[in-house]
Amino acid sequence: MDKVLLHTCCGPCATVPLPALRKEGFDVRGYFYNPNIHPFTEYAKRLEALQEYARQQGLKLIGEEPYNPVDYFHHITFREQKRCQLCYQIRLHKTAQMARSGKFDYFSTSLLVSPFQKHDLIKEAGEMAAEKYGVPFLYRDFRSDYKETVSRSKEAGLYRQQYCGCLYSEQERYASAKRKKEDPKS
Repeated sequence: MDKVLLHTCCGPCATVPLPALRKEGFDVRGYFYNPNIHPFTEYAKRLEALQEYARQQGLKLIGEEPYNPVDYFHHITFREQKRCQLCYQIRLHKTAQMARSGKFDYFSTSLLVSPFQKHDLIKEAGEMAAEKYGVPFLYRDFRSDYKETVSRSKEAGLYRQQYCGCLYSEQERYASAKRKKEDPKS
């Protein structure tokens, strides 16, 4: 059975790729590496939700990186317009590196379930990391099952976040909500 290291951004987003990859016959392990998440309390909630989902599903998690948003800000400072692309690269390169050291056959990411993520950039970052670390990137487009993440995470009692994770996405989410409140037509 081929082993896949699944980069997991959170518990809810893992609720689709984990069972799908298992159904394909893969032995899946989870890896939580998300230095982009801000603030620490949000990071802790997402990690806790993933740990709960992993417990419920018998998903083994590989290591646990300490919270270090400095890595993220170091890479994106003065390049904020490319922050998503750089963020995918940071996380998928680290996942590929872990996959190589753990002798995994493939690596993938739960980011592939979200219609709000930029799949072309995720795929590009995954392929770059695959080439660098010699572990194939397993691309699957899970977006059609995104609504399932909502119902599955509710059934599992998991915390669901309201924004992608970084400081900028948090700001955009709340600024957008404020504009809608002030002007319901927008």
